Amino acid sequence: MSRRRALLAGGAAVVGVGVAGSLTAGGAFADETTDAASSEGACYQLTTETTEGPYYIDADKLRRDITEDQDGIPLLLNLKVIDAESCEPLKDAAVDIWHCNAVGVYSGYEAVGSGGGGGGGGTPPTGTPTGTPTGEPPSGDPTGAPPGGGHQDPTDDERYLRGTWRTDKHGRVAFRTVFPGWYQGRCVHIHVKVHVDGEWTDAGYEGGHTCHTGQLFFSEAAVLASAEVAPYATNTTTRTTLDEDTIYPDNGTEGGLLHLKYLKKHIAKGVVASLTMGVAPDETHDSTDTMPSAS
Repeated sequence: MSRRRALLAGGAAVVGVGVAGSLTAGGAFADETTDAASSEGACYQLTTETTEGPYYIDADKLRRDITEDQDGIPLLLNLKVIDAESCEPLKDAAVDIWHCNAVGVYSGYEAVGSGGGGGGGGTPPTGTPTGTPTGEPPSGDPTGAPPGGGHQDPTDDERYLRGTWRTDKHGRVAFRTVFPGWYQGRCVHIHVKVHVDGEWTDAGYEGGHTCHTGQLFFSEAAVLASAEVAPYATNTTTRTTLDEDTIYPDNGTEGGLLHLKYLKKHIAKGVVASLTMGVAPDETHDSTDTMPSAS
């Protein structure tokens, strides 16, 4: 593996009280438990590998707060990484996450726009989206991405909504970000990679190998609620539902479906998302040759 280098970002510590604290306000509380395996202490199945997609940038920012100046619903993402065979937590693993902003644009690829479908202005989407995407997302659409989710070279130097951080002795890592938006041909999601056997240095994380490449998904109820909030409400790109998405493996938490907590009528106050990921630390899953499975 090529040498990994990451820039230390000052003041990047995640303070859980911000988003989580907002959920203690009055109002109906949504606690979306996806299945019984989300309970603490359970032994988890191997988390499904999915395509990396075309917009990965290798370990560019070592930080837990990846928001920068992006507007959107505050999101606290709590992940736990364990060995799927032994169920032991993976300490000091490097976890990468990256996702689009509220109107479907990825940093580093702003010239691509919202999946080629634009974003901003117009009437917010309501109800069930129309039409099932065709072809091989995220390729084939006006993004110009290579087939099978092959990598594209960045078009700019922006790096918002991207970050890498290390798991603690319990295998846990937390990121502060915003609820992702959507772009043409894909449901709402966050990309994730887990790297092991590398070395943490003053320069960042170096060496090792990638044992997991996957995506994290959001329930349709939460996405519909977010679509009523600015700036998501300005995104006029046709939205793809979780059921329509051709990359989501349709297997709940095993496939990356997040456990969500938020106020039903006040999702703008923030969302807490969590998931335990079972990985095979001795295996390598770092390429873009993992084809999406039809759902």
